Amino acid sequence: MASTQPLTLSFSALDRSDPKVANLIRQEYERQSTTLELIPSENLASPAVLEALGTLLTNKYAEGYPGRRYYGGCEVMDQIETLAQERAKELFGAEYVNVQPHAGSQANAAIYQAVCKPGDRVMGMDLAAGGHLTHGSPANFSGKLYQIHPYGVNRETELVDYEQLQRQAEEVRPRMLMAGYSAYPRRLDFARLRQIADSVDAVLVTDMAHFAGLVAGDAHPSPVPDSHIVTTTTQKTLRGAWGGMILAAGAEWQKPLDSALFPGTQGGPLMHAIAAKAVCFGEALKPEFKQYAKAVVDNAQALARRLQERGLRLTTGGTDNHLMLIDLRPLGLKGRSVVEIADRAGITLNANSIPYDEASKFNPSGVRLGTPNITTRGMGEAQVVEVADCVVDLLEALSEEKGPASLAAVRERTLDLCRRFPLPYGFE
Repeated sequence: MASTQPLTLSFSALDRSDPKVANLIRQEYERQSTTLELIPSENLASPAVLEALGTLLTNKYAEGYPGRRYYGGCEVMDQIETLAQERAKELFGAEYVNVQPHAGSQANAAIYQAVCKPGDRVMGMDLAAGGHLTHGSPANFSGKLYQIHPYGVNRETELVDYEQLQRQAEEVRPRMLMAGYSAYPRRLDFARLRQIADSVDAVLVTDMAHFAGLVAGDAHPSPVPDSHIVTTTTQKTLRGAWGGMILAAGAEWQKPLDSALFPGTQGGPLMHAIAAKAVCFGEALKPEFKQYAKAVVDNAQALARRLQERGLRLTTGGTDNHLMLIDLRPLGLKGRSVVEIADRAGITLNANSIPYDEASKFNPSGVRLGTPNITTRGMGEAQVVEVADCVVDLLEALSEEKGPASLAAVRERTLDLCRRFPLPYGFE
């Protein structure tokens, strides 16, 4: 999607009405355009997606579903939402699709309401092992309303131990088994997870928010055939605007899921966002998206190899998907300080706990990074090696307490990469 001739988005109306906001947006554009964005949950939506998102569709209330609205004037809204549903069904091989969730957390909130009653037992991956807040964190609604029994990873391999998971499920007898992750660098065995769920009469829900784009591009196995229900976001590897979605291979869950989302957890849908989702799904159905998804995985594995060649330890020893975790403990570093200084060197990371981390969650022992964004900018494996060297040189400079000149040298190289691979749009 990256282009040497980016689409220019005019801010003429905003400049006249609110130049302060317009200039702040320009500042963010400048930050993104001069930074290597390595946070694996962030990407670059296309100019077409952004155009759909910024339309007068935001003016329309459309509570309900196509053909079953509570407001008049929804004829066009019905067509837009139906188009998004049909494209998503084709993209993921699903019979049921709901494109109304405002975000992934809202999609998951609806799933809990549709499948469980407050106090029901739920098993989800522990946040410290790579799970997500909505998979049962005590700080989240999921941990407050349901009886969560988290599962982790093997201490030695840092991988999901399916035999242990089976034993835990037999002991807990959960109503719902939640699969998926936000910081686990390996593929999951969806068929084995379904066997475990079926053996204890649990509903298997897979949150594929992080790897949905890889599934769409045939670069990762799909959880849809083996899961009762699947949730996802649309802004990560799927490369759309911010949003969520619910899918199922069969239609038997349609009534409880539709009702759980509206009126259960949301009111009117964001029709401008649903139009942007339709555009995103249309882009993902094109042959070139498969090339992109494959390149994301190839780049991630090249990045992991180079980081390891330079002496860094990655959890699980590498990656099968788009992300990886660097263990900072051998360098004597902590995640928060690394992130803050990396920002100044033109590298955007996020601090992240690693399995069996004894450090505070607010200043953990790892950083998480991935390749969706830089792949969208057009970088390939040769550039990824340059990116890896920038990361390692930065960490070594911090570990060895080298002076500002070392960080400045890294900044020069990250800026050069950004100039060679510009964003696919610009602002006047």
